[in-house]
Amino acid sequence: MSEMRGVQRVSFAFLALAVGSSLDAQIDRITGKNFATRSEVLATHGMVCTSIPTATQVGLDILKRDGSAVDAAIAANATLGLMEPVSNGIGGDLFAIIYSAKENKLYGINGSGRSPLGLSYDQMKAELAKLDRQTIPPLGMLPISVPGCVDAWAELHKKFGKLKLSDDLAPAIRYAEEGFPVTDLIAYYWALGPRLYKGLPGAFLETYTLPGERAHAGADESPDAERREGVPAPSAARRTPAKGDIFKNPALARTLRLIGERGRDGFYKGEVADKIDAFMRANGGFLRKTDFEKHNSTWVEPVSANYRGYDVFELPPNGQGIAALQILNILEGFDLRVMGRNSPEALHTMIEAKKIVWADRAKFYADPAFAKIPLAGLLSKTYAAERRKLIDPNRAAKTVETGVPPANPTASQPTRLPLQTGLLDQGDTIYLCTADDEGNMVSLIQSNYRGMGSGIVVPGLGFMFQDRGELFSMDPEHANVYAPGKRPFHTIIPGFVMKDGKPWEAFGVMGGDMQPQGHVQVLTNQIDFGLNVQEAGDASRWHHEGDNEPTGEKMENGGYVEVESGIPYESVRELRKKGHDVRFDVGGYGGYQAIKVEMHGGRPVYVGASESRKDGMAAGY
Repeated sequence: MSEMRGVQRVSFAFLALAVGSSLDAQIDRITGKNFATRSEVLATHGMVCTSIPTATQVGLDILKRDGSAVDAAIAANATLGLMEPVSNGIGGDLFAIIYSAKENKLYGINGSGRSPLGLSYDQMKAELAKLDRQTIPPLGMLPISVPGCVDAWAELHKKFGKLKLSDDLAPAIRYAEEGFPVTDLIAYYWALGPRLYKGLPGAFLETYTLPGERAHAGADESPDAERREGVPAPSAARRTPAKGDIFKNPALARTLRLIGERGRDGFYKGEVADKIDAFMRANGGFLRKTDFEKHNSTWVEPVSANYRGYDVFELPPNGQGIAALQILNILEGFDLRVMGRNSPEALHTMIEAKKIVWADRAKFYADPAFAKIPLAGLLSKTYAAERRKLIDPNRAAKTVETGVPPANPTASQPTRLPLQTGLLDQGDTIYLCTADDEGNMVSLIQSNYRGMGSGIVVPGLGFMFQDRGELFSMDPEHANVYAPGKRPFHTIIPGFVMKDGKPWEAFGVMGGDMQPQGHVQVLTNQIDFGLNVQEAGDASRWHHEGDNEPTGEKMENGGYVEVESGIPYESVRELRKKGHDVRFDVGGYGGYQAIKVEMHGGRPVYVGASESRKDGMAAGY
């Protein structure tokens, strides 16, 4: 994947340099900005936005059956796990923010899994020494943590579901058994799988490839692969599905049916957990049935910062959502609107704010059950004002030191929770949002972390385990240091915005450490620059990389910033004059969906948007 991205980067840089300015749109729009790919989608009764059109339709069908926004979200997520396995599935984790219209209240759920209880820090260090590594790898058994998705589904359904869980999962089960045509972008990423996962134990080839001639360069797995756990080696060449190929996953259908019939115990106890335990023992893995039996999701209070009158909500750590809030707090002291969208002044200010926050992110963000996090201090306006002073309007910072958040921020600067009446750079993820006829809304994000995950597929279960444990640090002094039974630092973050005490927008931008940066960009596009909800996602983005990380990496020489072609080259040139290392790239800017609530004639109207960089769709009724 990195080699292909490198080729793209070089060729795209040449193209942009040759043109010398931003590329023109390919169409002339009658209404809206010329860079927008489509108009907003409007509806009054319900809406679903996902990265796969079929999954959007599945969610919409659930709403029309009188399912809740949560029912629709679970159904769409299960379908995405089948149809977009390069990004998500029941072997991964889930976070969500839910708006309950009846209570006028936001709920948050942290559905992330923990590291194996039987794998100590010293054992992990010894395993890494065998691999001649000091950090946890992205593939194999070591980065696997307990999948949290299914338990989060069960918790969400118990509190907010209206249909049976089996009804929510039925569409995904049907498509898994009957087959579905693979979409264009997903086929592109899927083709990278055999090259990444060849040689690993388990049923990757059996589960995720088709018989036939190799159709993709890089699908160079051996048809004589070693037999493991009773899975015969393919007798003929295998290939990943191309665009339009019909793909089936009967093993996943069986697993989803068990979950539908027995709830979360169908996954964390009994047959599925027994198969996982046996496979891990036979193949040098560390997860055990007890890890599954003891897993639980956590209901958490969403935290917020007020940005120019809008209450922006994220989930607290172990996720990185508060990074978006910290950046917005810093940016609030600058007049971005006067600077102008995509101006060198605005871009420089936003990039520098991101660097400042990343220094805090690298030190403080971790599992709150294992580390004391100065949450209120990090989100205080006083702290933001102090950190804002670090931004030199004329020079890009080459290094940034971690700040010292106030221990007891004053009453005027706490984390805002106005509704409460009674949380890295190459991640692949799905984000979806739903809204129902009663006014309930869901902002949900779910992921395997890197691509399809660890490469480990237990035969007969139909899904791959995530590799989220790669994001632990091995520095014993670090808040995010590896420990058994601990949640790693997490990248996936759902977002939600309230205005004047009412829901304004459910939104998210998927994609590793791009996510907080993307959250800030789509919100400032709307709040500061006046773009509509679709234009805000279609507008060209930037992505700063090479920064301080919770896994121990340090920023060197200011890192670098990648930009899309719509950012004017005049701005790129001025950024370079300020000392930024600016590069061009294709495909590293995440994926966005959003549902905004507007009032028309006293009646709420849902306004949906879907990411033009993905295969997705917004739809309502």
